[in-house]
Amino acid sequence: MRPAILLLAGLVAGTTLATQARADSASAVVGHLQPLTDGASIYQHVCQGCHMPDGRGAMGSGARFPALAGNAKLVSADYPAYVILNGFGGMPSFAGLLTDKQVADVVNYVRTHFGNHYTDALKPADVAAQRPAITPEEE
Repeated sequence: MRPAILLLAGLVAGTTLATQARADSASAVVGHLQPLTDGASIYQHVCQGCHMPDGRGAMGSGARFPALAGNAKLVSADYPAYVILNGFGGMPSFAGLLTDKQVADVVNYVRTHFGNHYTDALKPADVAAQRPAITPEEE
């Protein structure tokens, strides 16, 4: 094989392995190491690594992690729920890692902290209505 093809194959394999490692690591946090029973603990163990402890986001290594602090896109609770469930930009989907209640809890936490004062609470049923359908190949 040509070196370019080998390099491309290696990059694809590395990306797949990195994605799987990230999913396995998040799954371990969500399911085994720490009970994530409220929005604060979910944020601390799942979200703050990218969005920072103060919710102000970060920039580095060619990636941008948006601020949640004072973010006008949080005016609708449906928007952050959609992003958590489906991913957006560089953020992966957490639909397979978080329950409807956990998504609602972390959305409500973010919308009432970091200078945000949105009081209309998202309910697990609202999250369930947005949850992406599972395709046969994902089962």
